[in-house]
Formats: sequence, structure tokens, C-alpha cells
Amino acid sequence: MYYDYEKLYSRPSITADSEIPENLLHFLHSFGYECERRANLQLLDEQTVTFIAGNLLILIDVSTKEQRYLRSCSGGGIGSITAHPSKKYFAVAEKGNQPYIIVYEYPSLRPYRILRGGTVRAYSFVNFNHEGTVLASVGSAPDYMLTLWDWRQEEVMLRCKAISQEVYRVTFSPHNPGQLTTSGSGHIKFWNMASTFTGLKLHGLVGRYGKTAVTDIEGYVELPDGKVVSGSEWGNLLLWEGDLIKVQISRKDGRTCHAGTVQPFALDEEQLMTFGSDGAVRGWDLQGIDAADCDDDSGMFEMEPINEMVIGHNVNLSSVVKSSLPDIWFAQDSNGGIWKLNLSFLNNEPECLFSFHAGAIQGMDVSRLSYLMATTALDGSLKVFDFLSEKELTTIQFKQGGTALRWAPPLVNESGGLLVIGCEDGVVRLLELYNPQRLHGVIGHSSKGTAELRLKQAFKPHSAPVTAIAYDRNGEILATGSSDCTVFFFTVGEKYHPIGFISVPGPVQMLEWSPHSHSTNTLLILCLSGHVVEVQSPDSEAENPSKTYQLSGLPSRYFRFRSIKSRIKREEEIARRQAIKEKKKKEREEQLEKMKQQGDDDTEELPEEEMLPPIYIPDPPSPVHCAFYSQPGMFWLCMGGFDSGFLYHCKFSEKQEEDPAEHHDEPFDFLPVHNTDDDPICSVTFSYNRQLMLCGMHSGTIRVYPLQPGDHSLASMQAYWALSVHDNQYGHLQHIRCSFDDQFVLTAGDDGNIFSFSLISPDELQKALQVKKAKVPSPRAALETEDIEDIEDPEALSIEMAKQRAEKDHMLKEAEWKKAEKLKKLAELRKKYRDLLDINHSLPEYICLKPAELQLDLRFTEEAARVTAQRVREARREQAWLKEQNRMKLQKLHDLFKDSLESDTVTVFAIRSGHRVSSYRLTVLTEHFPQLKQQDKHRGYDASVHRESIAEPAEDTSVIEEKEVLTPAATGPEGVKTASRQAERSFKPAEKAEQARARIEKRKREWAQFYAQKPDENSEDPEYAQAIRDAMENMGDFKLKTAQDYTVPEHLRMNVEKKRAELLLLEQKIQEKKTEMNKRITALRDTKVRLLSQLHSQARQLLRVQQRLATNLCRPVPILPKMLPGETPEKRLCCSRATLERYRDLRAKRIHNEELEGQEGTLILLEELEREMEGQEEEDEEEEEEEVDEILWPVVSVIDTDVEPGVELTELEKEVLKEEEIRLKYMQDCLLEQMENSVQQFDAELLLLRHDKLTLDCQMKLADLRHITLFQELLILTQFEEKDNILQEKLNACMDEESNITAKLNKCNEQLELKQTEIANLQKREKALVATFQASLGKNNEFADFLTKVFEKRAKRDKKNQMDKEEEDSDEDSAEEEDWEDDEDEDEVDSCPPNCDPQLFEKVTQLHECRLDLDALLAEEKKCADALKEECDTLVKKREVVQSRRKAAEGELALINREKQQKMNDLDVAIPLRLHQIEFVSNGRVSSNLSLALVMNRSVLHRLQERIKELQVETSQERDRTCQVRKRRAELAHECKEMKAKIPVLEERCKELMMQKFGKLVDLEAVLTLAENPTLDKLREEQRLRRAAHAKEIKDWKAKEEEARNALMLVTKGNTERLRRMNNLLCEKKALEDKIITQQKKLVAHRNPFQDQRRQVAREEIERLQKLVKARSEQIEALSTEIWALSHKGGRVLPPSQLNLLPPIPTTTHHTHTNKPGRLSNRKQRRILPTARELSDTTA
Repeated sequence: MYYDYEKLYSRPSITADSEIPENLLHFLHSFGYECERRANLQLLDEQTVTFIAGNLLILIDVSTKEQRYLRSCSGGGIGSITAHPSKKYFAVAEKGNQPYIIVYEYPSLRPYRILRGGTVRAYSFVNFNHEGTVLASVGSAPDYMLTLWDWRQEEVMLRCKAISQEVYRVTFSPHNPGQLTTSGSGHIKFWNMASTFTGLKLHGLVGRYGKTAVTDIEGYVELPDGKVVSGSEWGNLLLWEGDLIKVQISRKDGRTCHAGTVQPFALDEEQLMTFGSDGAVRGWDLQGIDAADCDDDSGMFEMEPINEMVIGHNVNLSSVVKSSLPDIWFAQDSNGGIWKLNLSFLNNEPECLFSFHAGAIQGMDVSRLSYLMATTALDGSLKVFDFLSEKELTTIQFKQGGTALRWAPPLVNESGGLLVIGCEDGVVRLLELYNPQRLHGVIGHSSKGTAELRLKQAFKPHSAPVTAIAYDRNGEILATGSSDCTVFFFTVGEKYHPIGFISVPGPVQMLEWSPHSHSTNTLLILCLSGHVVEVQSPDSEAENPSKTYQLSGLPSRYFRFRSIKSRIKREEEIARRQAIKEKKKKEREEQLEKMKQQGDDDTEELPEEEMLPPIYIPDPPSPVHCAFYSQPGMFWLCMGGFDSGFLYHCKFSEKQEEDPAEHHDEPFDFLPVHNTDDDPICSVTFSYNRQLMLCGMHSGTIRVYPLQPGDHSLASMQAYWALSVHDNQYGHLQHIRCSFDDQFVLTAGDDGNIFSFSLISPDELQKALQVKKAKVPSPRAALETEDIEDIEDPEALSIEMAKQRAEKDHMLKEAEWKKAEKLKKLAELRKKYRDLLDINHSLPEYICLKPAELQLDLRFTEEAARVTAQRVREARREQAWLKEQNRMKLQKLHDLFKDSLESDTVTVFAIRSGHRVSSYRLTVLTEHFPQLKQQDKHRGYDASVHRESIAEPAEDTSVIEEKEVLTPAATGPEGVKTASRQAERSFKPAEKAEQARARIEKRKREWAQFYAQKPDENSEDPEYAQAIRDAMENMGDFKLKTAQDYTVPEHLRMNVEKKRAELLLLEQKIQEKKTEMNKRITALRDTKVRLLSQLHSQARQLLRVQQRLATNLCRPVPILPKMLPGETPEKRLCCSRATLERYRDLRAKRIHNEELEGQEGTLILLEELEREMEGQEEEDEEEEEEEVDEILWPVVSVIDTDVEPGVELTELEKEVLKEEEIRLKYMQDCLLEQMENSVQQFDAELLLLRHDKLTLDCQMKLADLRHITLFQELLILTQFEEKDNILQEKLNACMDEESNITAKLNKCNEQLELKQTEIANLQKREKALVATFQASLGKNNEFADFLTKVFEKRAKRDKKNQMDKEEEDSDEDSAEEEDWEDDEDEDEVDSCPPNCDPQLFEKVTQLHECRLDLDALLAEEKKCADALKEECDTLVKKREVVQSRRKAAEGELALINREKQQKMNDLDVAIPLRLHQIEFVSNGRVSSNLSLALVMNRSVLHRLQERIKELQVETSQERDRTCQVRKRRAELAHECKEMKAKIPVLEERCKELMMQKFGKLVDLEAVLTLAENPTLDKLREEQRLRRAAHAKEIKDWKAKEEEARNALMLVTKGNTERLRRMNNLLCEKKALEDKIITQQKKLVAHRNPFQDQRRQVAREEIERLQKLVKARSEQIEALSTEIWALSHKGGRVLPPSQLNLLPPIPTTTHHTHTNKPGRLSNRKQRRILPTARELSDTTA
């Protein structure tokens, strides 16, 4: 099946109802090539290449240069093309709205398949797989959609978004059909087609650059093993393995593989082929690239190419396609060429098949006499074409690109062979076009071409690119405009001479001279800033100014465009609304008329009008595109940006006094242009007969307007013909021209394309080709002999700058001449004055003039002194900077060499031996050392803490106290009426039931919580699990860090902060040790100083002793030691003034001799000065030795002169002398011995210190090695720091997010649990309410059904609320209908039926209202609970996602730590060992290869050995514990069985108690939560009232009881007093009785009857008092019994917690009432029976 191309391709757009023919323009030929478009070259066969040109696809025969064309079908351009592997088809991916991919058959060029819906706007790349069965396409912005097509079936196989960046390329892997690769802006992505249960899926992996800089990837090649080699922007190759860069490949010595962008493109015969923007093709060893690896952290691999071909230095290859012939390739050159390459590398020269302009066309013009066209671009080339014969005639190349071009009119050059080109460096060149073959007949040379260009003149009027060139209408003046805001004028002739220039407000966009119809010759200058300037033509015969070329006083007028588009739109909107209003008004009047006839007076309000669009002025102003004259002083203006869509008719205002920058003008008329709001006009030209107006559009469309002759107001500009030819996105049509005979139209755009069209039919064109031909002018005479100098230097001066430079040089020359004349005159006066002074000195003294007399005026001297002082101050001020510079240099030297030293090297020498000891040269620790130390000290390792501090769930606050959940309502005062509290009392049973339920629920929750804590049978004890983990982590074995599965523990993980802290601590310890040793050495040096002073003192004493001894008795004085320079290094930095003066003399001498210069000379000077200072010190030492000799030599003379010769001594004198001699000898020996001992002691101390120093040196060497190791580890950690920090931050973020989500989830769960509790409470309250209703009905109630209907009826308010909801489903609607049907009987249930208890009906009504309130609350709570549940589910899912991300981050962090550990394991560490430390022996000998040995600390080894014994002991202990645990488990199992056996017994006991209590088995929860019936409520109310009355009575009785007790107390007190008295009396009585008995014994015989009578009376009194006491006791007991009976009359069983409040039971044995034992027995019987609550607790 084939599609019809004639129905598919896009056609011109023509205004409807116009007479413009569809074939107004006929496409002829394409002269350009979009060489900067990616992959814009495909090979269809060995002789045909194809490429995209705007809206056309060009097919060119390589041998014949014949072209064939295919237009785009959408009219929006073509995005990409590709050829089928079989070359039988090729695909064209277009641009536009929902563009197509059309597969054409080759060579018939018939549309074979059309693929639709692959992208939204445009395709950026398409490609077939290697079998040709699948087509891949990638869309551009905004969707970037990657689509795989089964193109033969026109179906989509797979589709997904490639990436959110521009994609340059997509290819299938030649080795794995299921793999694809895409690359583009800053990315490369690797795709896999994976089979899933739902079908094929595309899975992509974006390449990660790592340490390598991100680059745009233009090309890549897939290797057989799956690796990918890609290019880069800087010229190196990148080898990808997976999604990571394995290595970066470069050439030796760090050179890049290519200069600029590099692209690999093929694998050919075990070599990888690459090309680059440097114009070279290189072949690389494929095996070397595949096996490339890097040994260090640089990531670089260096290798050299095995083959190389340099195509050219001005060649920039961007794509290549392979031919079916071996080693033949066709290459696309971004600099405008198509090359044929033979890549066999056998010295085959590349062949350039085609050459075009590179980039946008900057200038184009046609000849006024022939069918010739000239074009130029920024590539520096100018090409001349014969557009009639469709071929290129000649090309000339310049170093700088061309920016403007103009073909001189016949008035300037009659032959039509003069061209003017403006370049980007500001140079204007005049070029002559001629036929060299005609030159051959004159001179004798031969030429291959038919046309050549030759430079005639070059000048530079501007310092910026030339943007416009124009000849005036008379051909006498040439004007050039530039972006430097100047317009230069030249006279036209054989040689062009400058007239001058003017400055304009902005960069020049366009120049146009006034036509002949205008009276004055003026130039219209268009500026990019929005200004339009009109200047009159300058006088070409005026004399050139001498100082500058700037023209002043040239008449000019200014116009600055001010936007009026918003005002136009506003007026159009007002007119539109007015028309609509008029229409509506008319319709309303008709409607009112009809309504009046019908008698309806209804009126309708008119709608309010909308706001009008505001006036908008764009800032910055819209750009100006082009302009052209209409009438004198008037012109048409084409704008871009916001102001596009109109042609503005403008004129210069009369007021021109304002500043042009502040000047604003508005057009006086405008002309709307159809469909140009987003597609402005870029260029306008007219045919020579002005019957056609040709417009070049921003979208690359050519638009043609037919005009009436002489229509300067463009009134006939209505219908138009338009065709998309250039690229719709970047092919702005800037240049459009008509041929001199108005039969051809030529266009050039920013896309680099140049097209030619014919205004005549193809038949007429063929006839014209037979007659007409393009004519190249003949050369003028003496053309070959001229030698024209070109301006090639881009930094050359412009005409104005050269004139200014010449003027400045002339002024400088005059100034120098005047200065020389003045100096010459001054020299003559100075010579004359000296001659006068010589004459004056030769005269006699009395005649000679004194110096004061020679001074004509003292003011001259003072002025000279003042001037001298001022110059001195100026000199000092001038030298101040140098002085400060030298001071700062000296300070830096001090800071670097002196202040940076904490202590210099001090070497202390022994006195007798040659031993010495030197201190350490220590530098001062950096200023930041304490800060770093403090930071490391206080730095918390937040990462580890963060990992441990995962947010714990919040405490469970869902358990609410009963008093908070179920709080009974506060009761009112006692005086409230019963009727008003009836509703309140009806809720008390429900509330009590609620409280009972709450207690039951609380107990259930406690049991549930208890059971929830029960561990699973298969679960492990947490303590045991933790112990196992601790044992696994700290088992005691030695974990090798080099193991592959080694995981760095948390506490051993190292980062930069920890390592830096370790390094700083080591540096501090090293510094402390060395400082301590330096102090000891310095103290020893000070000891030596004191010792030398002591030795000198002892030497002087010894000399004084030896002065008095004979010479033969004097022992030699030991040589006194001295301080060596090494012992006092600080003296080297102390320079005396003499030393400095000597250095100055030496330096001056050196400069004078000019033998050495710079730093080397300075060093030699310092060495020479040091040698002189050493010589001076030696001389000083010799002088000191001579002084010592002078001190020693007088000893002999003194001793010799003590005894006069010839005098004899007496015996006594001899004895005295002998004694003195002995004493002196002893003193001499003592002094010598002391000196020797002191020296030996000092040497011994130095030797001991030297030994300590050597020991410390060994330790410091080890510390230095450790420091190096730590520093290397720090460098490694620094390399991983950024990645580690990123991962740590990622992990911290995940953990923070997880903790936040957990907290939110806990809070949400708490709220949900609270809501569920509230729902449960409401449901219980509802059940209690139903139970109350059932209890209120009682049994066999005849109105039960009616009251149930009243209780269960629904309220209309709920139904209305439900009806307002739009989202109700059908079930709810049906339920509502039933409810409304039930509501029909509402009137029947609203009133109480006859014979029904009104109080019961009222109570049921109240219960019904309560039920409705509960239902509303329950529905609201359920809604909130559902929302909380959904939120909880969402949070749980989010937490799972975050947990997975956290685990992934932890895994990546562990991999990073393992990689860091492996890097640190690769470091070499030097450890000194002795032979006894080596236990790695074989056959009793140390092995020569210690690579398998393990270096361990002895303490670690000892710990491992001890750990073996500890593990054995722990194993034994664990076995014992296991046995004990098993025994305990058996015991617990036995106890569990016993408990299970007791449970049935307890259940039976509960049943028995239920039967005793209730007479049947009941549900205790139902009993506790059961509400009572109305009778019971009534009885309870009566009980409450009676209880209140009884309480009041009891209160009264208690008051009476209190009074009785008080009276009883008084009586008791009286009785007590009586008893006390009676006791006294009894005691006295006993005493008296005793006396009486004794007397009776005496008087037995005679008794007295009177005494017997008294005894009888006392006995009776005693009995009476005893009876009175008994009566009072019985009365008290009776009152107590009565009080107890009254307080417990009619009472119910008290709870167990109040049993202890009962009054004590009377237990008297004298009087017992008959009714009390009965009550007591009943109360005891009630107490024996357990309560329901106790039974419920027992069953729970």
C-alpha cells in the first residue's frame, strides 16, 4: 500500500476569494546546505546523498550534481532523516503540530508508510535497527518522547519519556537487539527492552559522570561486550561500563584525542574510528580501548592512535555515513562541505564533493544586468551563482566573515561587475567580477572557471561589523552602517574617498536612500534601538576636514517608535463590543415588541460589561525589522516582538529639538497584516515594476502581495500568497530579491539555505533558458598589473582612528620640536653663566664678586629651595609605595624564615670528644591549629548519632481515665422539682451502665496489653538476641580489613574529621616531644655557657697561682673551649651596621661591574659577605689567643724577677718559700682537677643526652612514617568526602523524614484510637439507650410497636442533608425513598395515642431525640475515623518508601566505606621489625617471601590467645545455664498445666455462685450494664427522698445523742467522783474494819447492836447505787441500738469498700433484743453472697 504524494505534501497558503494562482512561484534550485544541523547527511545509494533544506528534502546525484526535491507534508519543516539498512526505504521525520514520520520507498520516492502520534511538536532523531524491522524516534521539546515503531504495521511498540533534556541521537545495539542508547545535552542513557507479564517495557539508566565533568555527548559507539565509547566536548573519549565511566582515554603526555569535540562513529577491522572538530579522522586499537583501566585515581588512560588522516585545518566533521564500498565514507562538514573519504589510510586524499556557506547567510544581492547572485556569510566566503543555469561560478575567501553585501548599480559600474562587501572587522572591500577566459585572449593566461573575483579597493571605516551598505539614487555616494552606531559616506569613483561620518542613537540595522520621485536626496537609517533617522546627502565635493571625519551640521530628523498595538486592540475590542451591543439592542427591541403584543411585561437585566484590555507599552521596546519610504518624510515600519502584526505608517514630527534618546513618536496610520502576530515580517522588497511586494517572514515563509501601480499607501495590500520554504524555527528569511527582469525570486535565510524561484511557468522557463544566459563582465584593462593591498589585520585602525592617530602624532612631533628648542637655549645660557663665573674667579679678590652679590634676587634662591623641597617630598611620596613594598617583603621574609620558626637547630659540641647533639628545627604550628583542634574536640559525629536516634513511637495516650471519658453530669440543688429533672434522671442508669462498661473495657485492655506482651513461642529472648549480636560483633577473632566481605564497624568508620583529628593529635605529640628535647639541649647549651665562664674564671685563678710558681713547676694550662657558631644560631640573624654597610658596598660594586643579575647575583653577594664575616671572626679569635698568650707570657718574667740574683736566702726564708710552693702546687692541682672534672661531667651529660636524642630520633622517624600514612589516608578520605557527605546527608534526610513520618503516624494512630474509643463509647451509649427504652416498655405493653416506631423514626433534617449531597449513589436514593415513604406516617406518631401513658410517651420522645443526637455524633466520628485511617495508610506507604530509600542509602554508604577501606588497604606502611618478632617460619627458618605474613600487635595476639581460653570457660558456663533453663522450662510447663486444670474448677465455682446469686447463668456484663425499669426508678426516687428525710432525722437524733452524751458525761464525771470518794471511803472503811476486827477480837464477848444496824444501812446504799449504774448502762445501750437500727432501716447492700464504715454490732450479754439478731443474720447472709462485680473480676 502506498500513499499519494500529491495529496500529502504541503501547498501554498492563498487568501480566500482571491485571484492569485497557486503556482505563482515555481521552485527551481537550492544553493545552500544546513551544515550545522545534526546528522544532516544520508546515503541512499553510491551516487545519491540526501539532506534537509528547510521544508525540503534534497536528493543530489554526486556525479551529475542533479537535484530532486520532496516537500514536507506538514509545512512546519523536517526534523530528521534516516535511511533503511537495505537502502530501499528512508524515513523523514517532520516538524509541526502532531508531525508525521513518512517512510518513502527508494528510488520511486512514493510514500510507503505514515507513522502518527509519536511526538507533539518535532522529531529530533530517528533511526532503524540493524535488521530494519523497528524504527526508533525521539521527540524534541516539550515531551522528549522515545518511541519504538513497528513501522511496517504503522503501530507503536513501546513508548516512554527519554529525559527532560534535548536528545541528539538514538541507536540500537548491533550486538544486542534489546538494548538502545540515547545521548544528548549533558547526558547519555542506556535502555533495555525487558519482558514483563504485561509485555515489553523500556527501562533506562542514566549515565553518571562521577569525577568527570558533565559534557554534551554528540556521538558514541557500542562495543561487542556491552561497553560504550562516547565522545566529549574537550576531545577525550569516555569508556562507559554499565552506567559509570570506567576510564577517560587521552593521548600521551595529557594530549586530547582530538582538538575540540570528538565523536566515535564506527568499529572497523579491530579498530575504533573517531572524528572531531579538528578535521582529523583517527583509528584506535579496539582491544586496547576495551581493556583500558586506570591504576590511579586520575581516571585517565593514555594511548596513541594507530591510524590518522587529517582532512583539512578548516574542516569540522559532524557526522559520517558509510558506503557499501569498502572503506568509503561520506562526511558532513559543519564548515559547509560534503566530503568523500577513503579510510583505508593508504595515502588516499579526501575529496570535497560540495562546498556551501557555513551558517546563516549574512548578505545577498543580485545583479541589475544579468542572472547573477552573490552571497556572503560569517565563514569568510563570498560566492557568485548563475541562478539561471543553477551553478556556482566562483568563490573568494577572506579571513573575516562577511556581514553585508551590495551589488553596485549600473550608474556606478556600467558592466555590472562591482560588488561591495562589509566584514565583521569593519572593513569594506570593493570586488570586481570578470570573466578570466576573456582575459586569456589579452594576456595569454588560461583559466578553468568562467568567473573570478579580484579585490579592487579595501578600506576600514568602522571598528565593528558592517551591517548595511547602500548607494544613493544617483550613484555618487556610498553609505555604510555599522553596529558601532556610525554611518560613513564615501564618494564613488575609480577610487572611493571618505567624506565623513555621522553618529546615530543605536546600531544600524538598515539603510535606504530616497527614490527618484522624492525631491531631496535623503538617507533613511534604521537602528536596532527603535530609532529611525533621516539625513540629507552630504556634499561629495566639500573639502575633507583636517582633524576628524565626523560631519557636523548635517540636516537630520529623528523618529523613535512608541507602541500603539495595545491601543489598537483596545479600540477593536470597543468596536466589537459596540457591534454586539447594537445587535443585542436590536434583538431586545424586537423581543419587547413581541412581548407587548402578547401582554407580558417581564423585563430582563442586561449583563455587566467586562473590563477593557489595558494599555501596554513593552519594555524594552520591540525590535525594528525593516522600513521603506512611502512619500517624502513618510515611511512604513515593520516591528517585531509585541508590536508585530501591523505595518505602521510613520512620519517625522515637526519638533526635533528634543534629545533623540528621550524622543517618542507614534505612527499616524497602521495596516493590519494577517497572521503576523507571532510571525513578524523580517524583510521587504518590491519587484522592479512595484507590482509585487515580497515579504520574508520570521518563520521562514515567503509571502507575496500583489499591488496596484503607484500604491504607496498599500491600500491594495489585501490578498497574499505564502509558502513555507526555510526552516520554521531558525530559518528567518532575512534576504529576498527579484531578478532584474522580475522573472525570478531568490531567498536566503538564517538556516543557511538559498533558494531560487521562477515567476514564469516551467515551459516558458525552458524556452527562456534556450535564449537567455547569465553574462559575466569582461575584465577591464590593466587588471592583472594592479597590486591591491588588503587589510588583513583585524586590529587595524579605522579611517577615523588613523586620522586621529596621525593628528596626535603631528601634535607630539611639534611639542618635541619646541621642547628641543627650549633645551638648546637653556644650554647656551648655562654655558654663558659658567664662563662668567670663571672670569669672576680669575679676577683679584678685591674686585671679585661674592656669591651673594651674584644673586640678583634672593627670591630666586628661596624659590629654588622650595622647589627642591617639594621635589624631595614628591620623590618620597613616589617612593612611598616602593618603600612599603620593601617593608612588606622584609616582613614576609621574617614571617617565612624567622617568625615561622619556633626553634632553630642548635648543635652542642662536646669539649673533649667529637660527639655532638643537635636540636630539632621546629616550625610554629599554624594559627588555625588550636581552632581545628577545638573543633575536632567538640565536633559531634552527628551521622552516627543520627543513625542511632531513630524517632521512637510516642507513648500510648489512647487509654483515657474513666473519670475523663465518662463523667456523670453534675446534679442540681435539692430544691429542683422532680418534673424538671426527669430527663436528667432518665440518663443516670445509662451513665452508670456506661461506667460499668468502661470498667469492663479497661480490664479488657489491661488483659489485651498483657497478652500482647506475651512473646511468640518461636521468638527469641531480646536479651539473648542482643547477646548473640554482641558476640558476633565482638567474638574475639581478628577481622582482616583486606577481606572481600569485610564490613567496617560503625565505631571504626573513618571520615575526614576523625582522620584530621588523629593527624592533629599526632602532630601535637611530635611537637611536644621535640620541644621537650629542644629544651633539654638548650639547657645543656646554657650549661656549657656557664661552664665556659667557670673555666675562664678558674683559668685566671690558675694563672695567678702559676705567677707565683717556678716555671719548672707550672703545669700546662688546658686549652679553653669556646662557643662554636652552630651553638648560637640566633647570632646569624643579628647584623651590625658595619655588616649592612659592607653589603651595600658589595652590592653597589656588583651592580657597577654588571657581571651578575637577579637572584643569582644576590645569593653570590650573600655568600661573599658570609665568607668575609667568617674571616673576621677568625681574626677576632686569633686576637683573643694573642691576648691569652700575653697573659701567660708574663708569668715567667714575674717568677724570674721575684728573687734577685746573687742574694742568698736564710733558712727560714727558704722554709717559707718551700711551704708557699707546696701550697701553690696544691692549688694548681686542685684547679686543674676541677676543670678536668667539669669538662668530663659535661661530656658525660652530652653523651647521655645524645643517647636519648638517638632514641627519640627513632621514635620520630616512626612518627613521621605514621604521619605520612595518616596524611595519605586523609587524602583518600578527602577524595571520598564529597560523596560521603552527600550520602550521609541523604541518609540523614531519610532518617529525619522517617522519624517525622513515624511521629505523624503515631499521632494519627493515637487520634484514630481515640476516635475508635469515642465511637465505641457512643455505640455503648446507644445500646444503653435501647436497653433503657426496652426496660421502659416493660412486658406485654400494648403500645410497644407504636412506641418502637416513635423511638426509631428518622428526622427530616437528616434526610434533607443527605439529599443535598450530589455524590449519593442509587442505593442511598432508594433508601431515602423508603425513608420518605415511612415519613408519610409522621403525623400519626407525633401525638400520643389514647390510653397510652403520657409520661411514657414523653420519655420515649426524649429517648428518640437522644438517639438522633447519638447517631449524628456517631456518623461524624466515623467520618473522622475513616479520614484518619486513610491518612494512616498513606503514611505507612510513605514510610515504607522512605525506609527503602534509607536502606539503599545505608547500603551505598557501606559500599563507600568499603571502597575507602580498600583504598587505604592499598597504602604501603613501613614497620620496623626485629628477627625475634617474626614468627612466620618454615622449616625453622624465616621465609624469604613475607607477602603472606600478617603483622599484628603483640597485645592483640595475646588478647586473641586469652580469648580462646575465655571462650572455653564461657562455653562451659553457657552449657550449665542451658541445663538450668531447661529445668526451669519444665517447671513452668508443669505450673502451666496445673493452672489450666484449675481454670475449669474456678469456672464451675463461678457458675455455682451465679446460681446462688441470680438463680440462673447470666451474662455479667449485661447485668452490670443493664438499665433498670421505671418502677425501679420510681422506688429509687422514693428511697432517695426518704433517705434524705431519714438523714435529716438522723442528724437531729445525732444532735440529741450528742446532748445525751454530754449529759451522760457529766453524770459519769459525778459518778466517777462519787466512786473515787466511795473508794476512799472503802479504804477508810477497810482500815476501820481492820481496826474494828482487832477491837472485836478484843471485845468478842460484848457486841454492840447499834453498829450492826449501821453496817446494814451501808450495805443497802451500795446495792442501790449498783442498780442505778446498771440502769444507766441499759439506757445507753438502748439508745445506741435504736440509732443503729434507724441508720440501717430499709438500706441496701453496701459495696465491699464501704463495709468497714458500718457501726460496730452491739455484743452485750446482759440485754438482747429479739429483732437485732435477725437483722444481723440477714446482713451477714448478704455479705456472704459475692457481688456481681466480684464475680466479673473472678471470671476475668
